[in-house]
Amino acid sequence: MRTEKAGLSRGLTARHIRFIALGSAIGTGLFYGSSESIRAAGPAVLLAYLIGGAAVFLVLRSLGEMAVASPSAGSFGEYADRHLGPLAGFLTGWTYAFEMVIVAVADVTAIGVYMGFWFPGVPRWIWVLAAVVLVGALNLVSVKVFGELEFWLSLVKIVAIVAMILVGIAVIALGLGSGHVHVGVDNLWGNGGFFAGGVDGFVISFAVVMFAFGGTEIIGVTAGEAQSPEKTIPGAVNSIPLRIILFYVLTLAVIMSITPWRQIDDSGSPFVQIFAGVGLKSAAAVLNVVVLTAALSAINSDIFAAGRTMYGLAERGHGPAAMRRTTRGGVPWVTTLVMIGALLVGVVLNAVVPGEIFLIISSIATFATVFVWVMILLTHMKARGAMSPREAAGLAFPAPFWPYAQIATLVFMAAVLVLLGLHESTRVALEVGAVWLALLTVVHVLVTRRRTGTGIGAGPRPAPAGDDAPTTPDERAGIAG
Repeated sequence: MRTEKAGLSRGLTARHIRFIALGSAIGTGLFYGSSESIRAAGPAVLLAYLIGGAAVFLVLRSLGEMAVASPSAGSFGEYADRHLGPLAGFLTGWTYAFEMVIVAVADVTAIGVYMGFWFPGVPRWIWVLAAVVLVGALNLVSVKVFGELEFWLSLVKIVAIVAMILVGIAVIALGLGSGHVHVGVDNLWGNGGFFAGGVDGFVISFAVVMFAFGGTEIIGVTAGEAQSPEKTIPGAVNSIPLRIILFYVLTLAVIMSITPWRQIDDSGSPFVQIFAGVGLKSAAAVLNVVVLTAALSAINSDIFAAGRTMYGLAERGHGPAAMRRTTRGGVPWVTTLVMIGALLVGVVLNAVVPGEIFLIISSIATFATVFVWVMILLTHMKARGAMSPREAAGLAFPAPFWPYAQIATLVFMAAVLVLLGLHESTRVALEVGAVWLALLTVVHVLVTRRRTGTGIGAGPRPAPAGDDAPTTPDERAGIAG
C-alpha cells in the first residue's frame, strides 16, 4: 500500500470518461424508478424529463467550466471550499458522498428486484450482498480496471436501449406480440389524456425524475483521473442533451405506447414488463439481463465517485487522513472499503423492509442530489462573478447564457426541494436531509474549534503560498480547486 501522500492515477482515457458519463445517466432511475414517475404523471412524465434534463445540463456546464480549468478529485466539494468557504466545501463534499451511498443502496435494491424475475422464491438480500461483494472487489484493483468495466457495462446498456427502441417501434408499427394489451402511440393520450396525473402528479414526478439524473455530476470527479480533462470533459458534458432525448424521452415514449401507462407497476423494470405484457417472453428475459447490467454499472460508478470524493475531502483536511491512502495502482482503498461497508446497510434494509425501501431511498437521494447541484451553481456564480471580463473571455469551456440560465436553474432546483416537503410520501427526504446537514455542521464546528479555536471559519480561505500558489490565469481568477 502507498502512504496517504500517494496520488491518484490518471488512468481514465477519453473513451472511459465518455462512457462513465453515459453510465451515470442510464441507471436504476431510468430502468426501475421510471415506473414511479410514470404512475405519478402519466405520459406527461416525458415533459418532466425534458425540463429536468435541461436543468441538469446547465448544472453540468457550470461544473464543466470549473473542472476543465482545474481538474481535481475533490471536484465541486473543493471548488465550494475555495469560493464559498470551508463549511460549504465540507457540506457539499460529504453530502455528495452521502448521495452516492444512498443511490448505490437504491441500485443494489433494484438488483434484488430484477433477480426476482427468474428466482421469485429467493430472498432479495442474497442478490444484494453478492452484487456489493463483486463490484466492490473490482473497484479495489485499479482505476483502469474500473474504467474498462464501466466502458463495457455502459456499452451493453446503450446497445440494448437502442435495440429496445427499434424493437418497440416494430411492435407498435407491425402489431407484433400476442399479449392482451392495446398497442399504439395513442396510448400517450388515450388513457386519461397526456396530463392524466394532473398538475399535482406532474409536479410529484420530479422527485423521481431528478433522482434519475443523479450521478451525472461524476463527470467532475473523473477529471481528477482523466488523462486530458480539457478534451474529455467538454465532450462528455455536451453529449448529455442527446442522451436525455434518446435514453429517456424516446425510450419512455416507446414503453408507454406499447403498454398503457396505468398497467405499469413497481413489481419490476417497466422495460421488462412491456415485452412480457405483449407476449414476447424471450425479449423480456434479455432485457432483464440488460437492466441487471445497468444496475451493476451504476453501483460501479457510485463506489468510484464516493471513494474519490472522500479522498478529496481528506486531502483538504475535511476527513480522516487514513482516507488518503492508496494502493500501488492509485486506488484510494480506504474510502472504497468505507463505501462497501456502507452498502452492506443496504443488504440489511433489503432483508428487513424490502417493500418500502425504494421510494424512501430515491426521495432522500433526490434531496442530496439537488443540494449538491445547488452548491455547484452557487460556487460557479461566486467564481465567475469574481472574474474580470478578460478572464471570463479566456475560459476554455465557459457555461452558456451566463448569468440568466444559472439563476433560472437555481430557482428550479429550489422548487424541487420545496415540492419534496409538500407530499407525505417524499417529506421524509427533507427531514433526513435537514438532520444530515445539521449533524455535518456540528461536526465541522467541533473539528474547526479544536484545530483553530476560532469557530466555523465560514469565510473563504486565504490564497495558498509557495509551491501551492496559483500558476495559471484561471487559477488566479479563482476557479481553481
